[in-house]
Amino acid sequence: MINYKEKLHPIRAFVFDFDGVMTDGSVWTYADRETVRCGNIKDGYALQYAVKKGYIVAIISGATSLSIDHRMAALGVTQCFTGCANKMSTYRQFLADNGLEPAEVVCMGDDIPDYEIMSHCGVAACPADAAVEIKEISDYISPFGGGRGCVRDIIEQVLRLHGKWFHPDAVNW
Repeated sequence: MINYKEKLHPIRAFVFDFDGVMTDGSVWTYADRETVRCGNIKDGYALQYAVKKGYIVAIISGATSLSIDHRMAALGVTQCFTGCANKMSTYRQFLADNGLEPAEVVCMGDDIPDYEIMSHCGVAACPADAAVEIKEISDYISPFGGGRGCVRDIIEQVLRLHGKWFHPDAVNW
């Protein structure tokens, strides 16, 4: 069996679920029906850094919320697919539109709706608090929970491997 780190070499793209990956899965609903989610600022930093370094980053989520769209746009993530009833169909289109092979993609999900796309990617990853079924098919289980740094964890591993993560010697003060 191949070590998951060996599978990180060809990675050019990241696909993330939103709720339970970018967040801890909590959704606060207010009287006006607006929902609020809480994310991790370090995950956000890693997302925008990956985009700046030339990686393709996408969100494929069953949830629909302007707050998701706005947060991802602010981070430079332009491929934000929300309200996806069929994540696999969206994933296939994402691959085709970006000229990607499944082996070039890390998919991170946390629950049953992510199972199919995670079964068809180069590296399947999940947060520490993912559903058992998702953990069973994951190449990598982050020690961090959803909304608690798991996104940063997998992005940082790929970028470090490719020599694209921050290095203090490269800073011009």
